[in-house]
Amino acid sequence: MSKVDRRSALGIGLAAASAAMIKPAAAQTTGYKDTTPWPGVVVREYEGETSSLIPGFKTVSMRDVIIQPGSKTMGPPMMNAMVCHVTEGELRLEQDGKSFTGKKNFVWTCNKETKEQAYNDGNVVAIMRITDLKA
Repeated sequence: MSKVDRRSALGIGLAAASAAMIKPAAAQTTGYKDTTPWPGVVVREYEGETSSLIPGFKTVSMRDVIIQPGSKTMGPPMMNAMVCHVTEGELRLEQDGKSFTGKKNFVWTCNKETKEQAYNDGNVVAIMRITDLKA
């Protein structure tokens, strides 16, 4: 085994530090548009729609709803059918008069015209990922 001197150790240390500082891939940091429809709520719409193989739906697209602690969405009717998934945190959901809790990795669906409101009653940011199914 070769001897590691100070100069080699410094080089290895700098290489490790620079590797830790590398930014995420460009695909993760570009290609979206953020809007703030309600206080403490950011909707991140990702660019592009993909053709759907599901009968009755032409395209699919994706967006994230990022909800700060203590914030909530309003309850507008859904513009299309969708699949929703809590990727981070926990949400209290009220859907057409029914209340339920969505913890991390919980998945549910909404149909067009469904009324739903999401509340972040916790103390960490919650993220709801939505896959829009568009007719």
